[in-house]
Amino acid sequence: MFSYRHAFHAGSHADILKHLVMIHLVEYLQEKPGALTIVDTHAGAGIYSLIDGFATVSKEADQGIYRLAQFAESNAVSPGIANYLECIRSENAANEINVYPGSPFILAHLLRTQDRLKLFELHPKEIDILRHNISQLKQSKQVDIYAEDSFARLKGLMPPPSRRGLVLIDPSYEDKQDYRYLETAIEEALHRFVTGCYAIWYPCLSRRESASLPDHMKKIAAAHKRSWLQVELRVENAPKEPRLQASGMFILNPPWTLEKQLSESLPILVKALGQDGGASFLLKSFEA
Repeated sequence: MFSYRHAFHAGSHADILKHLVMIHLVEYLQEKPGALTIVDTHAGAGIYSLIDGFATVSKEADQGIYRLAQFAESNAVSPGIANYLECIRSENAANEINVYPGSPFILAHLLRTQDRLKLFELHPKEIDILRHNISQLKQSKQVDIYAEDSFARLKGLMPPPSRRGLVLIDPSYEDKQDYRYLETAIEEALHRFVTGCYAIWYPCLSRRESASLPDHMKKIAAAHKRSWLQVELRVENAPKEPRLQASGMFILNPPWTLEKQLSESLPILVKALGQDGGASFLLKSFEA
């Protein structure tokens, strides 16, 4: 299924949550000097214009990154949010946010000389755009791009040579089979690299597969005796509206610092991005 284009959702509340978590994970893992291998299973185009193209159709950035940036101009924010905003602004001219860097660009800019980034993308148009965009970066030689099925390929990349790795898994879930493929890929990867850090993004939908995903991940974590952290951000509660109103991240082997950072950032995100009285967050964790 190739109908999904992330440009429609660039800079949304879901991107904010995903990238806030992702940046913290990378920077924590980089506190040790050993090489870090990062895998992004559904890379998209890498960077997106917010002033033309697909993003202007959905205008999700209006209630996402633009709203958060405006809030931060006159309100105190947590160090984690400030760090996230700095990553976004680094791709833009002063006092403007005209482009939104997706996970590949944020991750590429965070790479140290010893680190490696592996990007997967199957969309026939997105993969060409991704290759072009990454080729413009000074870190391009540290980035490998694959036009392959990441779910099938992930097992073969584990464990990374340095035995230090982060895997970001964020499919569109337009295909209901993605939930099953995800669980299989995680099981296989954990068998080969049980100490890796796995960060899974998911939409909070009424669909049965979506609602049950966190519980399935907890069972997998328990079977492998792994710690986990679950975080969700809801910006509104309007059951009749079709737009995505909440999303979550499930992290296997989370760093001990992540829960504290999120406990500081989530109330601010609810205040900044909340669109009605149903805005809320969830934060749970388990130490194996």
